[in-house]
Amino acid sequence: MSVVRVLLVDDEPARVDLRGALGREPDIEVVGEADADADVPALVCAGKPDVVMLDVRLRAADGTSATHHLLRTVPDPPRVLVLTAFGNDRDVYDALQAGAAGFLLKRAGPAEVVHAVRTVAAGEAVLFPAAVRELVAVRGRCRQGGLGAAALTPREGEVLRWMARGLSDAEVARELAVGVEEAQAHVAAVIAKLGARGRVQAVIAAYESGFIDPRRPLD
Repeated sequence: MSVVRVLLVDDEPARVDLRGALGREPDIEVVGEADADADVPALVCAGKPDVVMLDVRLRAADGTSATHHLLRTVPDPPRVLVLTAFGNDRDVYDALQAGAAGFLLKRAGPAEVVHAVRTVAAGEAVLFPAAVRELVAVRGRCRQGGLGAAALTPREGEVLRWMARGLSDAEVARELAVGVEEAQAHVAAVIAKLGARGRVQAVIAAYESGFIDPRRPLD
C-alpha cells in the first residue's frame, strides 16, 4: 500500500486536530510538523512529503509567497493544500493563483481532512465549486480576450466546464463515455493550453476570462 507523506505547517492547536485526523489512517503518515514561522522549503527538502498542509497566514512569510517559492524552487515539489479560517480570504485566492492544489477550512471535520489529503496526493484538486466561484467573483481580476489564445477545442471547453463543477477525472470520463486515461489526457491538455499549474489555476482562468461567468451558479 502506497503511503501519503504529509507535512503540517500551522500553529500547535491546529496541528493537534490535523494530526488526530490523519494519524488514524494506515495510508497516511505525518512526516513533520512546524509552527507558522517555519522555513517551509527547508522542511520539505528534509522530510520529502507528498502533501504540505500550510496555514495561509504564516507569520514568517504569507502562505502565497511560501507556496510560490516552494513550487518553483524545490525539485519535484509536493502538492500544497492551504488552510484557512475564511473561505473568501484574499490570501486564499492568491495562494490558489500561486499553484496550491486547493484549500481547506480549519473547521473541516476529520473525514474532510483525510479526503482532501488523498485527493491532492492523487494529483487532483480540492475544488469546492461554489467557494471558488465566490472567490473569483469577489477577488478575481478581469482579463480581456477570453481564452481565445488557448485555442481549446469544443470538447476541451466542455471538459473545462466540468472541471469548474469539481468533477474528478473518473467523473469526467463518465460524462465523456471514455476511459479514465483518455479523460486525464483531455484534462492535461486543457491545463497545458491555459499555461496553468493545475486544475485550480485552469478554473480560475476560465472565470477571470469570462469563459465561465462567476456570477452565475454552475448547473
